[in-house]
Amino acid sequence: MTQRVLLAEDEPNIVESLTFLLRREGFEVEVHLNGAEALSAALAAPPDVVILDVMLPQLDGFEILRRLRSDTRSENLPVIILTAKGQREDRETALVEGADRFITKPFSNAELVDAVKGLAGRA
Repeated sequence: MTQRVLLAEDEPNIVESLTFLLRREGFEVEVHLNGAEALSAALAAPPDVVILDVMLPQLDGFEILRRLRSDTRSENLPVIILTAKGQREDRETALVEGADRFITKPFSNAELVDAVKGLAGRA
């Protein structure tokens, strides 16, 4: 069965790049351009891995992460925070809120794909 990645990202170039990279690795990629849609989709049909940008319209990535962790349907869902906000306090917030990985933009394609594969149990 194909593993699913939910990508919550509003930057078109990043969406295009990550969709291409992950599909090439055999993942099905579901893209949401705002936080509210991403949260709703993740709770309705939990994917194998979630990639969250922090700065999203409607709900930011940290708030999505909090809500995912507080819901029994998604409390153990693997989550990667992918953000241009690379300050120490952002990293600490992500880890305290329960992110599995924190990757800053610009990112290495190989690092991100390896992180998704690892969290999806393909490493």
